[in-house]
Amino acid sequence: ECPLCLLPQPPEAFPTLASCAHRSCQACLEQYLRLAVSESRVQVSCPHCPAALQPADVRRLLPEPALCDKYEEFLLRRLLVADPSTRWCPAPDCSYAVLAHGCAECPRLTCGREGCGTEFCYHCRQPWHPDGPCVPVLPAPGLATPTAQPAQPEDSAHGEALAQAEAEDIKVCPRCSAFIMKINDGSCNRMNCTVCGCLFCWLCLREISDVHFLSPSGCTFWGKRPWSRTRRILWQLGMVLGAPMVISLIAGVAVPVITIGIPIYMGRKVLAGCQQCLSVTSSVLLSLFVSPIITAVTVGVGVPLMLTYVYGTVVLSLCR
Repeated sequence: ECPLCLLPQPPEAFPTLASCAHRSCQACLEQYLRLAVSESRVQVSCPHCPAALQPADVRRLLPEPALCDKYEEFLLRRLLVADPSTRWCPAPDCSYAVLAHGCAECPRLTCGREGCGTEFCYHCRQPWHPDGPCVPVLPAPGLATPTAQPAQPEDSAHGEALAQAEAEDIKVCPRCSAFIMKINDGSCNRMNCTVCGCLFCWLCLREISDVHFLSPSGCTFWGKRPWSRTRRILWQLGMVLGAPMVISLIAGVAVPVITIGIPIYMGRKVLAGCQQCLSVTSSVLLSLFVSPIITAVTVGVGVPLMLTYVYGTVVLSLCR
């Protein structure tokens, strides 16, 4: 039985995968890959686990040649976007990439696609401008600023509100500048670009690590906007002043809970599987010996880490 469609299938209908041992029927895998490639997700994982599917398996399972070509194009684009020396031709309807190694001092680039030959600048990535400095790239109309069109007074507020809403819903990846849309409903702000794989914060648009939302940056894992500077400073001051009391309270609760809770848990666990009094007694006695060690390690490691974070990271953030 296929675990995806729950239909009985013959054994030959379950292709093997090089990345993992999970099995799904051919039809389900084809549909799964078809949707993933159509959504530009080239880092496709197994439907049952996080293991990434091998490109050879994807090409073997994709039924349409056009999808295979699209998948290979997305793979190539992902590789090129990760290279900081890659520059994309700015000409309309041209997606040619130029690998410009060591071109910072001589910034004039030429598109190598047959029939194009557009000249553009290495630094600003705009058409070549020999007689002037680089011009900053303006945001697309309607994404970050309202369109510059005459409007009636009663329509002006509505137009600005609409443009602001669009600017909040559509942003660009900080690494590859791909447009990314997110429903601004206060959901998770940890974004992953499907084009280049960049992990970034939706609020500050910076590449992040997994501890970004634990840092005193004002960005929250859930929420529509970062905290204001005043609220951020008050929260940091509260952490600095209240850290000793809170850490002492956590340690005071954790020590008896771990010391007493582990023997009780082990005794109940052994009692549920074995009714012998000797087994239950020995497991409880062993837990009474081990639990103080676990408590000491937990407190000895956790308390210094929390103190380092509060009086290191938070204090440095306050001094900026």
